[in-house]
Amino acid sequence: MSTAASRVLVIAEAGVNHNGSLERALAMIDAAAAAGADCVKFQTFQASELASSRAPKAAYQLANTDAAQSQVEMLSQLQLSPSDHEALQAHAAHRRVGFLSTPFDLPSLRLLTQRLGMQLLKVPSGEITNGPFLLEVARTGRDAIVSTGMSSLGEVETALAVLAFGYTEQSAGCAPGGEAFSKAYASAAGHRALRQKVRLLHCTSEYPAPFAEVNLLAMDTLAAAFGLPVGLSDHTPGTHIALAAVARGACVIEKHFTLDRALPGPDHTASLEPPELALMVRNIRDVESALGEGIKHPTASEARNRAVARKHLVATRKITAGESFSRDNVGAKRAGAGLSPMEYWSVLGQSAARDFEPDEPISV
Repeated sequence: MSTAASRVLVIAEAGVNHNGSLERALAMIDAAAAAGADCVKFQTFQASELASSRAPKAAYQLANTDAAQSQVEMLSQLQLSPSDHEALQAHAAHRRVGFLSTPFDLPSLRLLTQRLGMQLLKVPSGEITNGPFLLEVARTGRDAIVSTGMSSLGEVETALAVLAFGYTEQSAGCAPGGEAFSKAYASAAGHRALRQKVRLLHCTSEYPAPFAEVNLLAMDTLAAAFGLPVGLSDHTPGTHIALAAVARGACVIEKHFTLDRALPGPDHTASLEPPELALMVRNIRDVESALGEGIKHPTASEARNRAVARKHLVATRKITAGESFSRDNVGAKRAGAGLSPMEYWSVLGQSAARDFEPDEPISV
């Protein structure tokens, strides 16, 4: 989980909100950079590799795209070419914003790692049970951010076991399979590889996600179960759930954005527009700053106000030299300086060394 010393990685998820247009995708990089995001992320797939001709659409996809289209037909209009990816990567470097993309199939994984040289991969929620794909992700040796939407804790553990095997395969010396995965996951090398290379994202895979189904406390469950950094892939409307996740210790926030929510396409309606994305980034940085280091102590600004706000022992009436301090002549008021009221009982009964005027701080 993140600490005060670590910075939340903010990923502006462009996804497929470019609608297949390189020009719009480039403009989305500009918007993400202007908003202050750490990374802008796209989705890399070959429609025919990702979905079969019989694959149905999700309800949100039916609602936001041509219902007569099949899923693979919809996807074919949203994919980007290898040369498009190269142009996007170069433009992101020019704008000094990180470039990420999520591979959904093995050819796309090879494109991102071999042709584009990406060192960080995002594994989407839909691939958490795709063992062969997870194994190839780990075999690249790249770091991975793994989304866990739609999954149970056991399914996450199984996915991590496959990754542990893939990361340590050369030293494992055995063929892939359930027993080998379990052995790798239980090994010290497997644990070390996962800690070094994997971050988990809690996620509710609905667009938009209902607030009542977000279950932010599951972030704590994931962190406790696996000992890995945990963040949130947030599909809720607005930005406040992302901020709550940061306050709970999220190390990564991923949020869909679009240039215009009114555009046609499956994900636009569940996405932020650029001004909202910029506000979210600013607010995340404010929350990070506000979390502090966890030690309870007066801050620098509080130290300036302490003398003004706290009370001190003062004379409640004129006290003459030699008179005993008592409940009748000593009280606590804001005075700017003097003895703490915690000294009240030790002062009572002592003799005044000099005269004190009303409201004058007591000294002994």
